[in-house]
Amino acid sequence: MSKTDNTAQLHPGWLNKTDMAKSLRISTQAFDKWGVEPVARVGRSVYFDCAAVLEKRLEHQAQKHQPTPTESEEIDPLIEYKLDVERKGLIAAQRIGQEQKNAVAAKEMIPAGFATFALSRTSAEIATILDTLGATMRRKHPDLEVRHLDTLARELSKARNLAAGLDQRLPELLDDYIDANT
Repeated sequence: MSKTDNTAQLHPGWLNKTDMAKSLRISTQAFDKWGVEPVARVGRSVYFDCAAVLEKRLEHQAQKHQPTPTESEEIDPLIEYKLDVERKGLIAAQRIGQEQKNAVAAKEMIPAGFATFALSRTSAEIATILDTLGATMRRKHPDLEVRHLDTLARELSKARNLAAGLDQRLPELLDDYIDANT
């Protein structure tokens, strides 16, 4: 499209670099950066027309909105699939969490914190009985005869009954735990 002809005639729409830059209201250095190909060269003068400038600017705008090779390499083509997988996992986790909350509320399942609470409370009661067993035996039976062994058996029976009745006490303990934590 460009002519390099010393004998070319000047057309009325052609402008030299300085005049073209002035008509675009930019500096000649900025116009040089645009990289517009001249339409003709006459002697030392270089001429441009509006069509070449417009074509170059439209090409620049089109390239500006296209992804660069590095950007397209960074874009994961499976991103939508991966997002769907993550969404499904999140929804499944929320569903499981809600089912667990419902099971706890229906007293079908207990949290580990409650199990620890109930067992520690019961074991403290058992420990109290076992701790006082020796003193009880000495106080009630200083001579430690056969009857002493009977007393020991009765006290141990209390501890065993308390431990064996834990399953009957769990609903009550669960209510106490829920009341304390709400």
